[in-house]
Amino acid sequence: MSELASESAGTRIRVMLADDHPVVRSGLRGMLAAEPDIEVAGEAGSGPEAVALARAREFDVILMDLRMPGGDGVAAIRELPDAKVVVLTTYDTDADILHAVEAGAAGYLLKDASAAELADAVRAAARGETVLAPSVAGRLVTRLRQPPQQPLSGREIEILALAARGKTNPEIGRELYISEATVKTHLLRAYAKLGVSSRTAAVTSAMERGLLNSGLRLTGRTVGEGGQQAVQLADERRRILQPRTECQRRLAEQDLGPLAEARVVVPRLVQPLDQRMVRVELKHRLPR
Repeated sequence: MSELASESAGTRIRVMLADDHPVVRSGLRGMLAAEPDIEVAGEAGSGPEAVALARAREFDVILMDLRMPGGDGVAAIRELPDAKVVVLTTYDTDADILHAVEAGAAGYLLKDASAAELADAVRAAARGETVLAPSVAGRLVTRLRQPPQQPLSGREIEILALAARGKTNPEIGRELYISEATVKTHLLRAYAKLGVSSRTAAVTSAMERGLLNSGLRLTGRTVGEGGQQAVQLADERRRILQPRTECQRRLAEQDLGPLAEARVVVPRLVQPLDQRMVRVELKHRLPR
């Protein structure tokens, strides 16, 4: 209540609550009701609903949940470039924070904030100030101080996506038609780029950075757009390159080791797959 003097003399701060859980909105409404200079003037249960309400009525500050069905908070923030949106969420990964800030959020708070912290954040956002939870500010500073990270290749993301599904190295090799040694090589390169030393840490780090985040649910983990595309690509390769001829079977079953990868090129013909001509391109000959 220390900042009330200047605020209470003027117009009350009109706030919108955007959260898909009614009980959360009710709790926030109760917390802010004790502040004489703050008025909860509207509520929304999804991103699109919040955008529509913000365009229909005037709000000084919008408290926005990050993940909601039917449209998340980041998408809504992008559609409201002139609004003062403070993200209020339970998610504090680097990817979530950066995506929200880059979209134009005026602040980022966690749902463990106290009533006083929440009220002060609303007032600060209404004044045009940036509001960050201490832990969020710390993560951003740490991120900025880190040296630029080398991006993962498409193949490395593809392999990590399959690893997130619980696939072993031999299983990943069979799905992608590469040797187990090649799978291990790609994983080691991914470890080095992510600064980790284990398979689980690599998948977790990739998820935190948004490479495998918020999308396809696989073996208890969440894999996002990049991972989903990688899995779809692997499934498509498996469908097209399913070994049917003797030559393809020999290629799929042969362990080439790290020396070479094979490519099976199937021309687009009208005939069924079994009747198509197959050209096998190898960097090294298969042993007899």
